[in-house]
Amino acid sequence: MVTSTSLPVGGKHILVAGAGIGGLTLAAALRRAGIAVTVFERQRTPGAAGAGITVQTNAMRALARVGLDGDVLAAGTTPRTMRIATAAGVMLQDVDAVAAAARFGQPLVTMHRKRLHLALLAHAGAVETGLAVVGYREEADRVVAKLSNDTEVAGDLLVGADGLHSAVRAQLLGKTPLRYSGYTSWRGVCRNDGLVPEDVCVEAWGRGVRFGIVPIGFGEVYWFATEDAPEGAHAANEHAHLLSLFGHWKWPAAALVSATEHIIRTDIHDRTPVTRWTSGRVALLGDAAHPMTPNLGQGGCQAILDAVALTEALSGEPDLAAALARYEARRVAAANGVVTMSQRFGVLAQARSPLFAWARDTLVRLSPSALSERTMAELADPGL
Repeated sequence: MVTSTSLPVGGKHILVAGAGIGGLTLAAALRRAGIAVTVFERQRTPGAAGAGITVQTNAMRALARVGLDGDVLAAGTTPRTMRIATAAGVMLQDVDAVAAAARFGQPLVTMHRKRLHLALLAHAGAVETGLAVVGYREEADRVVAKLSNDTEVAGDLLVGADGLHSAVRAQLLGKTPLRYSGYTSWRGVCRNDGLVPEDVCVEAWGRGVRFGIVPIGFGEVYWFATEDAPEGAHAANEHAHLLSLFGHWKWPAAALVSATEHIIRTDIHDRTPVTRWTSGRVALLGDAAHPMTPNLGQGGCQAILDAVALTEALSGEPDLAAALARYEARRVAAANGVVTMSQRFGVLAQARSPLFAWARDTLVRLSPSALSERTMAELADPGL
């Protein structure tokens, strides 16, 4: 049995389940705050899978508070404009990302998810790979994490950053059902080779389908697609199915799909928000606490905000209970609000009926700039 035998003088030892974006950000931030931390990750190569991600302004502002923004910026690229359009190429909304970066003090950065993991991993310290946290027990002055190799390790706090199917969450809150959105998704990364501009991101809307294009630097482009579909459905040939959906679109969807060797298909789920993320010496963050649909591109960003808020609470409050209370006060309502906003945006964007889709497109196209700017400001504020 493995146990922690000593703690830093006057400090804490934090155990983290999961080396995803939230877990690695937490580990890196804690180390910079002088707090000992060990991360356990079930995969042997953290971050090896995945496609693209946008680290939005709120997350970049949070990363700047712990000195990680420069490394993340270097791992990706900064788009000039963000567009919403129709399948036929009609522009519905065009956001000047450069002006937004100047207004809010940080850009949004698009990148390959693997590069983000590597940037965070470089500062995360001890990451034990091939080991999952499968459960825990609390004792008077410590928490003991049970690992997948039948050993145990003790610390002052266990943080469940182990994703949508979190074992830590299941023990803390009980098994709560996933909420299927009604649509599935595909993601891929390919060489750009002149297929799309290097500094323009586009999300194009059809009826019950969407296609997004996100250049991520280093000569690569990330794309994603959605379609209303029964939960668990699969196509015999995913490439062929996507070409049948998007081959006639104004945007180069067909060329991007054809240029992609490995396509990831994932049904889109979230959970009904909860108001308690902590108990005793255990806390949740990221998808383990508040899984959300990807419609606002905020899943990883909200995990980063959680990690920075938890670090600041732990470093600013000597009493653990007070620190966790401060963490929940700063993050629960804010993150749950984004869960709800993202779910509602998905309903709008996935409009299937011709009348609903026409009304949606008209609403977005005619929305006053002040409304769009207010929404952008709300999302750009890390609230920390």
